[in-house]
Amino acid sequence: MTLLAPQKSRTTVLRTVFRLLLGVALLLAGISHLTVNREAFLAQVPTWLPLEGDFVVVASGIVEIILGAALLVLGRYRVQVGWIVALFFIAIFPGNISQLVTQTDSFGLNTDLDRTLRLFFQPVLVLWALWSTGAWKAFREYRAKKRG
Repeated sequence: MTLLAPQKSRTTVLRTVFRLLLGVALLLAGISHLTVNREAFLAQVPTWLPLEGDFVVVASGIVEIILGAALLVLGRYRVQVGWIVALFFIAIFPGNISQLVTQTDSFGLNTDLDRTLRLFFQPVLVLWALWSTGAWKAFREYRAKKRG
């Protein structure tokens, strides 16, 4: 078993449901990047990022749509997709930090307390991606086999 091979083993119904829920959430978030919440997402783009804010919003929206679709339809590759989604959630975390540091109001986060509390939900998303796809479990199994 290699860590990058398609998964042949089955997963639990609960993990599958949570993987699909995360996929739908990413699809909807991505679509909202491109439509109704474009300005709100623009407020989260860090000012220090050397890219045009609108480009970042559109690009991240497209990535979210692709990742959401992948979670929904690429079940055999769920472990690989899980790692990619987790890395994506880590990559966008500076936007949440920037929103706190710059005290930017967006998505109803209008106080420093609200913006700070939101920071604690990003690790939950990372763990959700790793758990629901079986990525963390596959990694542990892979390491155990490597040890012998």
